[in-house]
Amino acid sequence: GLNSTSFNGARLVGPGAAGLAIAAFGVGPTLLFNALSFLAFIGAIMAMRADELHPAPLAKARGAAREGLSYLRQRPDIIVVLVIVFMLGTFGMNFQIYNATMATEVFGKGATEYGMLGTIMAFGTLAGALMAARRVKPSFRTLLLALAGFAVSTALLTIAPNYTVYSLLLIPAGFCALTVMTTANASVQLATAPEFRGRVMAIYVAIFVGGTPLGAPIIGWVGEILGPRASVAIGAVATGLTVIGVLAYLMIHDGLRLAVERGLPLRLRVRWDRQRASEVPA
Repeated sequence: GLNSTSFNGARLVGPGAAGLAIAAFGVGPTLLFNALSFLAFIGAIMAMRADELHPAPLAKARGAAREGLSYLRQRPDIIVVLVIVFMLGTFGMNFQIYNATMATEVFGKGATEYGMLGTIMAFGTLAGALMAARRVKPSFRTLLLALAGFAVSTALLTIAPNYTVYSLLLIPAGFCALTVMTTANASVQLATAPEFRGRVMAIYVAIFVGGTPLGAPIIGWVGEILGPRASVAIGAVATGLTVIGVLAYLMIHDGLRLAVERGLPLRLRVRWDRQRASEVPA
């Protein structure tokens, strides 16, 4: 959980921190600072006492990757989570593009204000990290609610009237994004059989990290043709359709049923044929 939080939190906050550094020192010094930061990790690795490490031998066999894919085909529950991760990583996690174009082209701001957007978003990611640390175990309900919250938050970003409103809306967007990523990561690891966990997580990382470069050109092209707000809307529409698609899949294949109960507080009852009913406060 903490490893996933630090990885995903850095991915969200990093571009904003770079914007602040560029505004204060310029592009060249910022790149130099980034290069020098790797010295700390190189030094830490070199300081490790290799003679005290006892790595477990790996049994290498032909067709290991094929076996991992075959295992995935038998686990539609994991595939659903991977689809969510792919859609979020490809179309939703492009805030370096969203924030840069919205700050400069829509609101007429500079590098300092762009960097501040990342700092403000960090409040949301920090809250998401604290919630992830408190969560005993991941749940699919949390995953879907967080993804829906991200879609709504991103949709509101597209109609933000000014820089202040846009920056404040980044807080719930960051919270929901980090919640989705940490919940998905933990869900896949816990649901996968130990002998396949490494191969499945390799696919997970490839989908999540590799998805953003695939979506960035599309988002940039839409922003060039239709404007920055349209590019942000792609993230909202893609993740919103993912929520609808996953719910439809569960209704068809897993017997999911939704019902709104009258009274206060309003409750949404979620029922699976293979599970006991669970209540989600609406």
